[in-house]
Amino acid sequence: MIKLSSEERYIRKRKRECYRTNLFYHLLRLFPINKKKIVFTTFEGDGGYCCNPRYIAEELLKKKEKFEIIWLVNNMEKQFPNGIKKVKNTFFNRAYHLTTAKAWVDNSRKAYGTAKRKKQLYIQTWHAALEFKPVGKFRGKLFPRIAYMVSEYDSKLADYVTSNSEWCTKLYPEMLLYNGDIIKTGSPRCDIFINRREETYQYIRERYHMPQDAKIALFAPTFRGGSQKGNRQVFTEESTIDFKRLVNALERKFGGTWFVFLRLHPQLAAQLDQFPLSNGATNMIDVSQADDMNELAAASDVLVTDYSSSAFDVINMYMPVFLYADDLEQYTEERGRLMWDMYSLPFSVAKDNDELVENIAKFDAGIYKKKIEEFSQEYGVLEDGHASERVVDLLRSFR
Repeated sequence: MIKLSSEERYIRKRKRECYRTNLFYHLLRLFPINKKKIVFTTFEGDGGYCCNPRYIAEELLKKKEKFEIIWLVNNMEKQFPNGIKKVKNTFFNRAYHLTTAKAWVDNSRKAYGTAKRKKQLYIQTWHAALEFKPVGKFRGKLFPRIAYMVSEYDSKLADYVTSNSEWCTKLYPEMLLYNGDIIKTGSPRCDIFINRREETYQYIRERYHMPQDAKIALFAPTFRGGSQKGNRQVFTEESTIDFKRLVNALERKFGGTWFVFLRLHPQLAAQLDQFPLSNGATNMIDVSQADDMNELAAASDVLVTDYSSSAFDVINMYMPVFLYADDLEQYTEERGRLMWDMYSLPFSVAKDNDELVENIAKFDAGIYKKKIEEFSQEYGVLEDGHASERVVDLLRSFR
């Protein structure tokens, strides 16, 4: 008798679940499709009103389209604006609303076994455009078999994947295991940087009771973990950044009074009450439970991160980005080789606090802006503030 590995047993279990899920979705086809219903989800339900789906929904609301907008969410305490109905992301609710909706908008994978009808539209707005982390086939042998299966399954459901660059359009087939239509719309979540930065800058300071002239350094380390041979895990460690030195360096370089916003990835924030930290400084605010990263970024003056795709988002505002990669060798060993040579990008890279402080002191806004413009031109980046409109036009035109 052949003894199966734990991974193989897990895969067989998931395949059985997939079959039962698929069967249930087909039974629900007794219910008709509501041509006015659109179902939104972010980060498998862990996200709230955030990322690309948020800004697409905002555009629908702004145009006063008579759509029924359903948002599947794990935490029902999440807040949504009028015009959006939040629904607990249970198996039955998810299956019913997805089966009966005209369209789906998501930024992550659908549950394995989800079934789509012929007259439905699925727009995948992937939660990272230009990014450091290897995804899909670029992970090589580190890409778990179950992750491959789930990715491939979801990609076969999707009708369109949105892209913000020629780089993404070229690599998405390998990254997302997707061979369908890729539309270069720009990133809806980046529209706020171009259209509403000034008002967001003021709003966030009011929301967190900060002086209007205060400056913000957003610290947003990347997501770690994922599907590892059957165990769904999310990892975090305390940062080794010396935040007192960081704040002092920022004040010396840029002047003003600085606050540090601490931001966890939504799927990690869903599991932790607060940012794990022991080496804090004054004027630090944990914003991990705020839904939308890009709203916070639009109000910030500097981004400090390791391997988060947010670095590529905020350069559309020419915001200074300081990479702090103190575990680069360990990270690439566990995750796979990065999609970029970090040292070829517009950002400075530090491996310890001394380098981080030095990089802040040496920052040159003129050189930085030139590097960003050259980078955007070379890789065909499109971020003009109209991405949400383009996706909404696609939703409206679908019959």
